[in-house]
Amino acid sequence: MKNIILFASISFAAGLMFVNFYNSVVDAKSWGNDIPGSISTAREYFKAANPGNFFRIFSPVNQILALLALVLFWKSDPAARAYLGAAFAMYVVGELFTFAYFFPRNDIMWKTAQLTDVDVLRKAWSEWSTMNWLRTFILLVGLCFSFLSLYKIFTVR
Repeated sequence: MKNIILFASISFAAGLMFVNFYNSVVDAKSWGNDIPGSISTAREYFKAANPGNFFRIFSPVNQILALLALVLFWKSDPAARAYLGAAFAMYVVGELFTFAYFFPRNDIMWKTAQLTDVDVLRKAWSEWSTMNWLRTFILLVGLCFSFLSLYKIFTVR
């Protein structure tokens, strides 16, 4: 059961990282292609659901799995425990970054800014697009720590 939790944690983290990467490579480029028209199109498209719907479910699941892996492997190799703790910390930092930085920009792009506020929309989109690479990197670092813990756990046995 412990191994399943660890592998699930790694799988969820990898999935989140790649969805985040996809958001940068595909979605964000589309959103900024022809502001304000592209923002208007995205707003219309996001009426039923948006990427936040995905992340609001799977990011907390990822954090829970990472925390469970840390607890379950607490008595394993000290380096593995440190790596699991670092991975969990990175996933939490990514989530805090999302709440503090991305949610306000999401509100500007998708809800509060008027489509005539082109400069405001461009600024919010540009900041979102640039910093999403940092958020992807944070998830990648967490994933690397998860893989290091996996290596330590399976080579110590």
